Amino acid sequence: MADVERRAEVAWEGDVQTGHGLVTAATSGAFRDLDVSFPRRAGAAEGQTSPEEFLASAHAACYAMALSGTLAGKGTPPQRLNISADVGFGAKPGGGFRVTHSNLTVRGQVSGIDQDAFEAVAREAEQSCPISNAIRNNVPIGLRATLEDA
Repeated sequence: MADVERRAEVAWEGDVQTGHGLVTAATSGAFRDLDVSFPRRAGAAEGQTSPEEFLASAHAACYAMALSGTLAGKGTPPQRLNISADVGFGAKPGGGFRVTHSNLTVRGQVSGIDQDAFEAVAREAEQSCPISNAIRNNVPIGLRATLEDA
């Protein structure tokens, strides 16, 4: 497979404290003109998104693909996976800001395995997730996996 590139664009007006931007998925057009601002990023969202919410979306979606592929490769494809990613944003020691963590939570319906096996496959899939690997060694990644009745 050839490398694939995606593009997002932001049109920003004003300074960081009082300005705002509009984010658009330029390649796919899947979303247009989503509001972002620093006050909403660092406080209550009030209908605006943030870089951390985009990272959480990317991490959850990427991990869903990695886990479903890993499970299928072991002969136990999932009936359903519900995955969330909680990405933190906070002060950086010495000044500035940083992404503080990305915690994945997965609830899965998978026939033919038990809780221990599900947790092991969930950890294996996290190691192969490209978004996990992009942030690993820079942002702590948590993982909680729960097998539910199919």
